[in-house]
Amino acid sequence: MAQVVILMGSASDEEKVAPCVSVLKELGITSLITISSAHRTPERTEQIIAEEEAKGAQVFICAAGMAAHLAGAVAARTIRPVIGIPISGSAFGGMDSLLSTVQMPPGFPVATVATDKAGARNAAWLAAQILALTDKDLADRIRAAREKMKADIEKAGAELSARYN
Repeated sequence: MAQVVILMGSASDEEKVAPCVSVLKELGITSLITISSAHRTPERTEQIIAEEEAKGAQVFICAAGMAAHLAGAVAARTIRPVIGIPISGSAFGGMDSLLSTVQMPPGFPVATVATDKAGARNAAWLAAQILALTDKDLADRIRAAREKMKADIEKAGAELSARYN
C-alpha cells in the first residue's frame, strides 16, 4: 500500500520529481509514482485516485508544468491532502505552473511548494508531516532528520571558520 501517491504530468518531469521519492524512502514512507495527465488522460487520473484511496493512500503529490492542472484535477476528486509541485519548462520559467497550481477555488485547496527539485523535496517533507500527525514513529524520524540537518550545518560552519580563521 502506498501512503503517498505521486503523479507526474509527463515522463519529462521525472528528473525534477525524483528527489521527492528519495526523501519519502529515507523517512520510511511507502509511495507510488506514475504518470497521468489532467488533460490527456483524465480517466486514468480519476481511476488512480479511486484505486489508491481504496488501498489506503493518504496524500497525493502532483507535479506538472505549463497549465499545471493536474493537482487541481486531483483535488477535485479527493478530500485527501493534495500537494502541488510546479514544474518549469515553458518560456515563463515555471511561473505559469506556479500560478496555475496555487490559484485554486475555495474548497479545493492544493498546498503548493517551490518549483522543480526543491519543491519535490519539500512536497515529500510536507507529506511526511501530514502523515506524522497520526504516526509517532514517523514524527520521531522527522525530528531526527532535522537534528541531523542542524548538526550538518553546524559542522560545515565550524569547518569553514577553521579554514579562514
